[in-house]
Amino acid sequence: MSSDQSARTAGNSATPAGIDASTASVARVYDAILGGEHNYEVDQEVAQSIFEVSPDARRTAQAIRQWLVRVVRWLSGPAGMDQFLDVGSGLPTAENTHEVAQRNNPRARVVYVDNDPLVSAHSDTLLGANPNANFVEGDLTRPQELLRHPTVTGTLELDRPFVLMQCNTLHHLMDEQRPHELMRTYIDALPSGSYVALCHFWDPADEDPELSEFAREVEHRFSTSSMASGRFRTRAEITSYFDGLELVEPGLVELHEWWPDGPRTQPLIPMDHVFLGGVGRKR
Repeated sequence: MSSDQSARTAGNSATPAGIDASTASVARVYDAILGGEHNYEVDQEVAQSIFEVSPDARRTAQAIRQWLVRVVRWLSGPAGMDQFLDVGSGLPTAENTHEVAQRNNPRARVVYVDNDPLVSAHSDTLLGANPNANFVEGDLTRPQELLRHPTVTGTLELDRPFVLMQCNTLHHLMDEQRPHELMRTYIDALPSGSYVALCHFWDPADEDPELSEFAREVEHRFSTSSMASGRFRTRAEITSYFDGLELVEPGLVELHEWWPDGPRTQPLIPMDHVFLGGVGRKR
């Protein structure tokens, strides 16, 4: 990110109430990596640290969004799903979940969840006057509380199938936060016929030592920053989040392998090889 962009971004407006601009946040760091303007100098410092080890990281961030678009397009189309709970949704960007789903089904309903006050402050920009899309400022580590939130229960019918989106969320929980147990709670609450869509940082330790070393370096840069999170897990650990679900073909794969729209036009970079994504269905 250039110094001009950094100054422009940090000086856009006064910091909204409740936002700690001295500590990087997950949502704002992703925004900085994507070249957005809803971030602060502390977030840009983390993004710059990632660019040092992976100069094309922005392209991978865009690939994550493209994966989400393909997933939601399939779920709201051929899979026939019309309810989505998008946990850890982040800041508004192009092709948000409700925009993709409602192109297939204008009556599709979406609830976004994030614990960043800046995301909440920009939720009106994300949603406009859309009656079938709402935002909740909530904590994904409190699934029972979240699933009882009146905005969630007032928008979604939780007694019939819905989609739980966990895109780039669980790798920002450390092991002591027991992400596997949290996912077990979410999955137990899903009605039969529901889906989980999930992508996660991957440490390919058992498959590619060189890429594993790269993954550990990126993890180190995230975890030692003021954001203090970013855990790369093994394929087995990520697969365990789908316990009780049947993985949809092609299974848990690198993001570019999940039903791509066409042939690649650019070569893959190391960062592209350290994400896994998949969709699972509850029987």
